[in-house]
Amino acid sequence: MEALQDLKSRMEQERPTPWEELPDIALYMDQLISYMPRQLIRFDQGAPLTSAMVNNYIKDGLVPRAEGKRYGPIHLGYLTAVVALKQILSVRDIGALLSAGRETGKTPPELYRYFCSALDRALTDTAQAIDPEATEQDLAALALDLALRSYANQLACARILDILQPQEGKVKRKKEG
Repeated sequence: MEALQDLKSRMEQERPTPWEELPDIALYMDQLISYMPRQLIRFDQGAPLTSAMVNNYIKDGLVPRAEGKRYGPIHLGYLTAVVALKQILSVRDIGALLSAGRETGKTPPELYRYFCSALDRALTDTAQAIDPEATEQDLAALALDLALRSYANQLACARILDILQPQEGKVKRKKEG
């Protein structure tokens, strides 16, 4: 099935720009917004990022403040991670992950490289589960398998985030739930 082959190929090949290849000149907000869609795989899901979203991520402490209304590689790196993680985690949980990463003492380029490496592994693993020769009758089973894998990963992720932020996590999760 051609659509499955396209999905598999994109998941095997499309990756965020490596740190060394991110623009080394500072970008204005409109340039940043137009650059970001090429960082992650998208399937016609509307605007991937808006200036209001960027400003909110900055206010929430997920992304560093702009340097004179200009954004550099560090902003692109953080935004790439935030946009990907926002698909499955709350802002609070993303903040906990980013905070834990900063506490390791690694530099933003090192953290970004780790993020890209982990994303590469996840995309590659998922791509391997996709059989481009699957029939339409096989698609429901494939979708269920992928959904259950997501469920299991989400359970583990939520528990690990609770361990990372023991008291804060319990109080806030009860309020959110």
